[in-house]
Amino acid sequence: MIARSADTPGPSILPTIIPPIVIAGAAALLRLPVAAEYPRAAALLFLWIASDAMMLGLLARSRRPGWRAGVATMAAAGMTVLSLSPPPVRAALIAMPWALAVPVAAIAVHGGWGLWRVAERIGRWDRADPDRWTVLLAELWPRPLAKLAVGEARLLHLALFRWRVAPDIPAGTRGFGYDRHLRPMMIALLCLSCIEIGVTHLLVAHWSRTAALILFAISDVSLLYLIGLIKSLRLSPVLLTDSGVRVRAGFLVDRTIPYDAISDVAANPDGATVRAEDSWNIALLAWPNLMLDLARPQPPRSRWHRTPVRRVAFRLDEPAPFLVELRMRLATKVRDEGNGSL
Repeated sequence: MIARSADTPGPSILPTIIPPIVIAGAAALLRLPVAAEYPRAAALLFLWIASDAMMLGLLARSRRPGWRAGVATMAAAGMTVLSLSPPPVRAALIAMPWALAVPVAAIAVHGGWGLWRVAERIGRWDRADPDRWTVLLAELWPRPLAKLAVGEARLLHLALFRWRVAPDIPAGTRGFGYDRHLRPMMIALLCLSCIEIGVTHLLVAHWSRTAALILFAISDVSLLYLIGLIKSLRLSPVLLTDSGVRVRAGFLVDRTIPYDAISDVAANPDGATVRAEDSWNIALLAWPNLMLDLARPQPPRSRWHRTPVRRVAFRLDEPAPFLVELRMRLATKVRDEGNGSL
């Protein structure tokens, strides 16, 4: 098997972002007077553009998609056209049953097959599987959308309902907190945001009630995100596990660095090292006080940063116990490897 270099570009995101842009542009053109004058032609043209854009995007992402992917794409195109078309164009499309035959059939097949698969998975429900809800929704929705929906639901549950719960420290691991210095600053930011939202809402309401309601909804969602982030900082400490160091920063970062990939751990790293292109600084609103030097590069921090990670910097409330424990585990790992090679 040929290993792909870390510097090799990953899959292009263009097939993912171009179809929605094309469909949004076509939907905007449906608001022109010419579309209202010829609604049947506009409806057929929009149906063709949406179906073609989605199918070409699917073929660009996967050269040989399965039949379920094709049916799901046609179903999504039909639902997109019906939901985004203005009333005159939608009425003209509904008045042409022959034009809706393929999209409606695709929606029926995809929905029926998906519901059957959902019922089958519920019969084999495993509460211990952390991805069970994503897998379940992926039978009806695209997997990225299902993953996003589950993540949003978990975040809302965290922000609204999970109060005074114990930090997530599984059995056999040791947790190290980093929220002591962050919590006061984040709570102050939350209070300032509440004041700013109230004042802004009152000012905008004098100009436009609709704009004020939209801004109020966006602000409320942002506050929930901020509350969820503040709570996740305490609930997601950095862990020393059996396999490696699980570095976390609330729900923003969660990655395990294997012990055999760590060459050294140092306290109070210098600025040039922290700011290096191949260093990953996950300390929030503060300077890191610990840095892991990696013996072998780890995957890039995200798809937007192509440089492999060779150092990980973060901040803990009590770095000394972490240093002692990690160095003991690294020494034990080296000793065990040395005994195994004899």
